[in-house]
Amino acid sequence: MDQKLHSRCEKSLSAAEGYMLLGMFTHALGSLAEIRDAGELEFRVEYMRGDALRHLERHEEALAALDRAFAVKPDDVDLLMAMAWCYKRTNQLPRAITSMEQAYRISPKEPIILYNLSCYWSLAGNKTQSLSWLGRALRMDRSLRNLIDDETDFDPLRNDPDFQMMLSVVNRDE
Repeated sequence: MDQKLHSRCEKSLSAAEGYMLLGMFTHALGSLAEIRDAGELEFRVEYMRGDALRHLERHEEALAALDRAFAVKPDDVDLLMAMAWCYKRTNQLPRAITSMEQAYRISPKEPIILYNLSCYWSLAGNKTQSLSWLGRALRMDRSLRNLIDDETDFDPLRNDPDFQMMLSVVNRDE
């Protein structure tokens, strides 16, 4: 990519980043659409496009952009989490779990990854997996406890005695 084209791409990317920060996702997509050949910036362009589409709840389109970013950089944890988010919302729960498991292999000490795995396993109806991941996540970061009451992903387990016992232990230890 020549310097002039690279400079134009960077300018459009910068504008898109600004729009993203302001929550102006449609405008961000407009700036990204100005980029014809991203070259070495392809990951950033496609990840940002996917993220903007995700925020606009256009999850199928977001996945197409995120897949293109994945082809460039398959070990990016934020990308894998964004993909899992979209997979969940497009009724592809097994793929959401697979994406989060891949993120876990890359970054096993990131508690939010374990927490999200717990959420997805809960939705999948696998109590054992869900509680295992949740217990590990809470041991790593007790503040995640504050998310559980409002987390609808745990509704399948909400009245389960083992789930309630885990929460009571965490509450007692605080």
